[in-house]
Amino acid sequence: MTVLQKKPDNPIAHLTAEDIELIGKELDEIRQEVIDTRGEADAAYIRKVIDVHRKVELGSRAVLLASGFPPAWILGTVGLSVAKILENMEIGHNILHGQWDWMRDPKIHSTTWEWDMASPADQWKHSHNELHHTYTNVIGKDNDLGYGIMRVDEDQKWQPFHLGQPLWSFINACFFEYGIAAYDLELGAVIAKKQTGDPEFRARAKAVLRKIGRQVRKDYVIHPLLSGPNFVSTLTANVVANIVRNLWSNSVILCGHFPEGVETFEKKSIDGETRGEWYLRQMLGSANISGSKAMHVMTGNLSHQIEHHLFPDLPSNRYAEIAPKVRDLFDRYGLNYHSAPLPKQVASAWHKIFRLSLPNGWLEQTTVRNLPSQLGKLYTMATGSPKVRRRLQAEMAAA
Repeated sequence: MTVLQKKPDNPIAHLTAEDIELIGKELDEIRQEVIDTRGEADAAYIRKVIDVHRKVELGSRAVLLASGFPPAWILGTVGLSVAKILENMEIGHNILHGQWDWMRDPKIHSTTWEWDMASPADQWKHSHNELHHTYTNVIGKDNDLGYGIMRVDEDQKWQPFHLGQPLWSFINACFFEYGIAAYDLELGAVIAKKQTGDPEFRARAKAVLRKIGRQVRKDYVIHPLLSGPNFVSTLTANVVANIVRNLWSNSVILCGHFPEGVETFEKKSIDGETRGEWYLRQMLGSANISGSKAMHVMTGNLSHQIEHHLFPDLPSNRYAEIAPKVRDLFDRYGLNYHSAPLPKQVASAWHKIFRLSLPNGWLEQTTVRNLPSQLGKLYTMATGSPKVRRRLQAEMAAA
């Protein structure tokens, strides 16, 4: 296994092949302990969360029928935002991972659940469960890493268009559910290859449009119409709730995969990858968010992103229980268990987005005193020929 980022110290250089397989064996034992003890308490947990979500959503939508009254608008919008976050994160995401399939409840099963998102469940399961969780943080294999619109590693060649990375990353965050739907369709690649006429793509695109149509009718037509004279205020409440949900979901995902210090990997690093090496890649390529129990629930327990990537199909309510055992394994084998509070992880992820939107070394070499000359150099790199750009990048790398 080779870490893509070129660092003075390889974070796994001290591990032998035997160490890595022992790590895998211990993680398999942790996984089996949870499987052996899954039961009624776990089933009761997910049923309770679903019940709470439905009551919060229905209550919030009822309050918003009187959304022309400002306190009702605020209360209903906050409640609807919470309901949408809860449904996407702790319920939909985890059910679609198959975490509750063992219950054999046809109403709470990965093959039957459809969530409150623009992307159809079956398309999301393919891009997320089958691709992202298999090729976690492998450049060119894991499209979740930057969603095809961001430069995510120093070894990726910088191009002038990367300067817009912070802007379109923010726009993507605001409309995240639609970005995910386009991503699940592999829309960018299909357009680039001029394959929009492909029958399979057209069928999947129609499924996405049908799903978006249902979401739009529910949030932006039916619910506002039921509010009668409060149509506009209920409509704005639904818009705000969806944006809040999108920003929250995007932030949680960024925190789990993109803060400074989280590793990315070369394609060749997974050739012949063993079970232990797959586990190790999940350990190095994920980060946790520390916080309260309520925060863990609202993140879908993706605040335990490391544990989730190690065991994506275990019940999410068990991640907090196994986290100390996983952290002990990190400590014993000299690995960095990347965990920090939400504000710190969000700031770190966005710092990385801004840093990688610029040529390697530009930000580090820029001070208040030399800012004018550095901006001039950046302008030359953005507008000059590839040859000029390569020369200036080489100069910065050598500085």
